Amino acid sequence: MNPETLKQQCPTLAGNIASALADPQTDRFSDDDAMFLKAHGVYQGDDRDLRKSGVKKHIFMVRVRIPGGILTAPQYLALDELADRYGNGTLRVTSRQGLQIHHVVKSNLRALVKAINETSLTTLGACGDNNRNVVAPPAPAMDAMGARVQQHAREVALALAPATPAYHAIWMDGVVPNIGADFVDPLYGKSYLPRKFKVGFAIPPVNDVDIFSHCCGFIAIADTGSGLLGYNLLAGGGMGRSHGNKATYPRLADTIGFLPADRVVEVARVVFTIHRDFGSRTDRKHARLKYVLADRGAAWFRQELETRLGFKLEDVRPFQFTEQSDRFGWHPQTDGRLFLGLFVETGRIRGAFKAALRTVVEKFQPQIRLTPNNNVILANIMPADRPEIERWLAGHDDAGVVRRASMACVALPTCGQAIAEAERYLPQWITEFEALLAEIGLSGEPITVRMTGCPNGCARPYTAEIGLVGKSPGLYKSGSAAMRPTRASTVSTAKWSRHPTSSRSCAPCWSATRLSDIPANDSATGQRGLWSFHHDPVGDYTLGRRAGSRDCVHQLSPLRGGHLTSGDTSAAQHSGAVGGSRMQPPGHVPVC
Repeated sequence: MNPETLKQQCPTLAGNIASALADPQTDRFSDDDAMFLKAHGVYQGDDRDLRKSGVKKHIFMVRVRIPGGILTAPQYLALDELADRYGNGTLRVTSRQGLQIHHVVKSNLRALVKAINETSLTTLGACGDNNRNVVAPPAPAMDAMGARVQQHAREVALALAPATPAYHAIWMDGVVPNIGADFVDPLYGKSYLPRKFKVGFAIPPVNDVDIFSHCCGFIAIADTGSGLLGYNLLAGGGMGRSHGNKATYPRLADTIGFLPADRVVEVARVVFTIHRDFGSRTDRKHARLKYVLADRGAAWFRQELETRLGFKLEDVRPFQFTEQSDRFGWHPQTDGRLFLGLFVETGRIRGAFKAALRTVVEKFQPQIRLTPNNNVILANIMPADRPEIERWLAGHDDAGVVRRASMACVALPTCGQAIAEAERYLPQWITEFEALLAEIGLSGEPITVRMTGCPNGCARPYTAEIGLVGKSPGLYKSGSAAMRPTRASTVSTAKWSRHPTSSRSCAPCWSATRLSDIPANDSATGQRGLWSFHHDPVGDYTLGRRAGSRDCVHQLSPLRGGHLTSGDTSAAQHSGAVGGSRMQPPGHVPVC
């Protein structure tokens, strides 16, 4: 049944989930109930590896919603144990600071979700047509402003959470919900949202949440001291697209205006309601808030927002992003304690690393912070405990700067949307790529690489400096042509030189042997260009830095905005461009 019809017919989102959970004769839910399950934080799928042998084993992924990615030690330890008891023995850090447990079977589903709730966490709203997990800067706050931003993220998450009582009845009480047919969520209404809604917070100069990729983003602006003056509001970002459908595209958010800090929850709610009321209910591929902004414009959006708010936003305040990566290694906190940033390759906590991390958390009880780049921070550590923690974690965080800057979505074998590998393949690809960089003396350059198994963009490939998007098994989109993963790239050793481009295929615009050969192209950030793969006429790929030129449109990475298609060279309409995901301006991400 159409999702809009289902939501209208059952605004509690209960479906027949409770009855299906109690039925031991089936290992799956109906397609209609599978849609409702998403709002409960559960995805139904099957083991894609087993399909090759003709076996269809239904499995489930359970996602925990953790606003700002902050966990207590007991909460983390409980999830670690639940992954062993009910999942495949791994925990997956998500690109929205949540945790996922994979390979859960239906008979264990209710026990798992109930146990998660008993830790004061929830799965409600982690998936589905509702507000998803709210992301915020993952590192411990260094001042009063940072603490307020993290608190605001939690307040917005609470304000935008679904209110259906069916969730508690099904998962905690184990009963069929007895809710009146006239139930209507006070915020969501009878039909909830047309599609998912994503909120993020960022504190300049660090854009470690990819703030321009969100439906609704808040950029913190400091006052003359170290306090929080307010936020610049962003709206209309989003990553998802469909191969071959030019009406779908990733889009960077528009900067709308400035609001006082004490109005942030109110503004978030109103942005939410604009998506609820104006997002498409007839075409799910055109239902995200980004298409409302693209179709109606930022000026219309601001007017509608201000009308609903009853007050006007102020002009956007100046801000600057100069960093994007997580903070790895040891760092001091303002209270004299330490925090430790740990790289988790492709976000998968498993094996010896999982065991060592559990030991550290059990013994030293740190606060756990999950990052939007799939990594983990251990916070509130006493300096005297550092040597022993280093001994326990020795050898588990040895990675170069390129590997640390990489991300991948889960993809095969558990994601039903995947059409190519990502998490399982990216480590090998990075190894080849690192060898190529070493050949030209660029092994210390932190290039952002992201790989996804489909165009939905869960690992945010369209805001990376190199993004690889699965198109079919063994084939990835990367600019003007597809790239086969059996080779990382061919690397040009030419000096800086200009090449012509065409609307059909583009030769390398720029290539270099050394970083010192590359002129800086942006005074606002001091970053040097951005990395891209370029497809040349004979089918090879050249890795190169791109300086100020705008002529080549076959770019893998976001430029100044403007929706570029092959042959379009008009993107210079936006000002303030910067490289890669370090700071993105409004507009569509160019994807050929």
